[in-house]
Amino acid sequence: MPGELDPYEAVAVYPKVTGFVKTIRVDRGSRVRRGETLAVLEAPEIVAQRSEAQSKLQAAEALQAAARAKADADVSTYDKLKAASSTPGAIAGNDLLLAQKTTVADRSQVAAAQGNVAAAQQAVKAVAELASYLTVTAPFDGVVTERDVHPGALVGPESGGDSGKPMLRLIQNTRLRLVVPVPEAYVAGISLGAPVSFTAPAFPGQTFAGTIARVAHAVDVKTRTMAVELDVNNRDGRLTSGTFCQVDWPIHRPAPSLLVPSGAVASTTDRRFVVRVRSGRAEWVDVTTGLMSGKLVEVFGNLHSGDEIAARGTDEVKAGSAVSTKAVDTAVSSR
Repeated sequence: MPGELDPYEAVAVYPKVTGFVKTIRVDRGSRVRRGETLAVLEAPEIVAQRSEAQSKLQAAEALQAAARAKADADVSTYDKLKAASSTPGAIAGNDLLLAQKTTVADRSQVAAAQGNVAAAQQAVKAVAELASYLTVTAPFDGVVTERDVHPGALVGPESGGDSGKPMLRLIQNTRLRLVVPVPEAYVAGISLGAPVSFTAPAFPGQTFAGTIARVAHAVDVKTRTMAVELDVNNRDGRLTSGTFCQVDWPIHRPAPSLLVPSGAVASTTDRRFVVRVRSGRAEWVDVTTGLMSGKLVEVFGNLHSGDEIAARGTDEVKAGSAVSTKAVDTAVSSR
């Protein structure tokens, strides 16, 4: 049955920020490693935001230093007043109380200044992270299959300035997914990890192999098929994504199947049957057919291994009529 090779991973690369393409270091067919730089953007407004954030951080740190210096001075004053108050009449009680309240207020000012510094640091970090987005890197090892921008182009997240086109498209092709739409009649007995062979039109006479890795477990109501994925090792890069393949799909039945010569199955307008001979009399046995195997066809019905059937089914042999038999090599087989 047919199948299609898909990349194991595929992504359309968009920048995370809006900017102009400064340099682009890859082209169609380039192989890249995860984290490798693909393109560099420029956005003057982000540079200005970084300078502004750093300036606010410096101002917040200066205010924090001033608050701490004042707090230290007020604490020293309070300590001296407290020591002098041990001498009766040397320090008014109200002055000592005011000095104590001042130190409490100073601690609050220092805490507020620390919060402002922390907020300014987070703002600097956010702008720095935003600036890092100007360098576009590869999310995984792969090959570039499409390049849609050139230096000077305006790009941005999802849309940018070029009608929604991505900057690049990247796929991982050292490992491929072979997607096989399996008809619902053949989905029984699918075993994860089972090897499956297939052929590709670019390599006539050669056979490749994959293993069953993922099963959809749901039948598409439009096509009456279920998607099954095979993992295919493609480290040599011979196979390409998008290729249509012919897959030798293994069919497993829960019980042995009966096969009869394809000519033994007769059909009328309202039934399909084989002619079974029992005690010299013909019987019509209704059957449904399954897979073909050479000149034999799989049948399901009230038949058993060893039954004698007519090698050529026809409605001319009426049910109940007397018949004589002669053995042929293509009698009912089981597998």
